[in-house]
Amino acid sequence: MNPRPSFAPRRARGLSVLLIAALCTVLLAACGGEAQPQAGADGAQAEKATLRIGQQFGIVYLLLDVAQERGLIEQQAKAAGIDVTVQSQQLSGGSAINDALLSGAIDIAGAGTGPLFTIWDRTRGRQDVRGIASLGNFPYQLISNAPRVKSIDDLGQGDRIAVPATGVSVQSRILQYASAQRWGQDQALKLDALQVALPHPDAAAALISGGNEVNTHFSSPPYQQQELVRNPKAHVILDSYQVLGGPSSATVLYATAKFQQDNPKLYHAFVAALDEAAKFIAAHPEEAADIFVKRNPSSDRALVLQVLKDPQVQFKIAPQNTLGLGKFMQQVGAIKQAPAAVSDYFFDDPLIAGGS
Repeated sequence: MNPRPSFAPRRARGLSVLLIAALCTVLLAACGGEAQPQAGADGAQAEKATLRIGQQFGIVYLLLDVAQERGLIEQQAKAAGIDVTVQSQQLSGGSAINDALLSGAIDIAGAGTGPLFTIWDRTRGRQDVRGIASLGNFPYQLISNAPRVKSIDDLGQGDRIAVPATGVSVQSRILQYASAQRWGQDQALKLDALQVALPHPDAAAALISGGNEVNTHFSSPPYQQQELVRNPKAHVILDSYQVLGGPSSATVLYATAKFQQDNPKLYHAFVAALDEAAKFIAAHPEEAADIFVKRNPSSDRALVLQVLKDPQVQFKIAPQNTLGLGKFMQQVGAIKQAPAAVSDYFFDDPLIAGGS
């Protein structure tokens, strides 16, 4: 099994494509092109005809894969009286995703809870970005191929930790949280200097090969399973559930208030499609595994199915156990505003009621 899918784009190339797309949208609008929704017969502004989603790598985005492969978003939108075309782009790292969202290149962003808190804090009173839904609960594992490294205590200047985006990705934030728990809040950034930004497929390939580029990777499924199977020296030194105090939503979807307010039917149709996808995965893990492998051809189906049947993995769209990370980020100065409740940084929708 090759852990690095051949289709995986580099962050810079993916972001360039999205920025060019955003520029084309602006130019089309200026020239009276079809990129802008037209007013309805009653003079009301129609909802968007194209939904653009930015996501990253891994099985944590399976809800989106299933929803798109089975046409669930289009079906839910049709039931609400909307015809919509869904487009998806892959980027790596919360910074690239957030830049794409704020540039107008995408409508919905997929990233970790860390990037959500960052952009929520940054856009308060302006674009007012908030969460839409969780993509499920997954344990993220910090894996090392260095036998001497048994815990984060053993990481030092000779080590390199791969994360999707240094300092801001959810993996990086969880590592900061773990550092604060271990050594005190004033040492939260102690391991930041050891981090390097690599997309998960590239980091997994490096860890499996045993090269000098990185020897530690804060991974996500199915890459962490690949690393543990393919390199006998690979071992887990930290688990996100340990740091966050149990199952938690590490990856989420979010959008601007303007998108949510201007497209109420499409917005709820999208959330309903995610909920339908979550139920489908729980009921049909074999078919869900087939969908993931179809969209990620280099994946090992047996490992994918292992992830889907792991009792620690829970496909649900209501956020769970996210507030603590946001409060920590404010305490260490990563964000200015402390979230007091989930409703501060998630939009309201009946399908995600009861989130934490």
